[in-house]
Amino acid sequence: MLVVTGGPPPTNPGPLPRHDLVIAADSGAEHAPALGLTVDVLVGDMDSVDPTLLADLETAGCRIERHPVDKDETDLELALGAAIRLGAASVTVITSAGGRPDHAMINALTASADRWADLLIDLRIDSSRAWVVHDRLDLDLPVGTTVSLLAVGGPASGITTTGLRWQLVDADLTPGVGLGMSNEVGGSQASIRVVSGTLLVIVP
Repeated sequence: MLVVTGGPPPTNPGPLPRHDLVIAADSGAEHAPALGLTVDVLVGDMDSVDPTLLADLETAGCRIERHPVDKDETDLELALGAAIRLGAASVTVITSAGGRPDHAMINALTASADRWADLLIDLRIDSSRAWVVHDRLDLDLPVGTTVSLLAVGGPASGITTTGLRWQLVDADLTPGVGLGMSNEVGGSQASIRVVSGTLLVIVP
């Protein structure tokens, strides 16, 4: 399943994975057509969606989930909640690091939250990629690719990597510590395992 966020349009997200459903978070409905996507579900307060586009989506049979402007959840939270209700096992979030920095940060942190631990979540942040890792991630990337490991939401422990230039063996990371930053793929196959906690693995 794909989730397209609002805010600035994503640039150069690359080929997107195969999917059975597209959820747009508010003005993500504006970005989806430029990515060659048809929106199946639209969630949000609709404050940033052109009324003509909204009417066209309704006519085309898009499922519209309207929420109050004064709400306690972000549009991405609403979209991920919809993905779970629709039975998703994995979600690719298509977003951008442009625009407001607080929006970019909350999107990454939202995707990494424990409440979505039953989903396999990866992100396309413009041309960068990221994965939320609760247990294990296998990477097939060119040698020399930069890979950063960030603990989010609290400490992550029992981190063991293979195929990276600087190996970690049963290591611990805490938020704000740079030990996992700017590693590199050193072999044809790389893997990252974490025993407890959550990692955000970023290929910038």
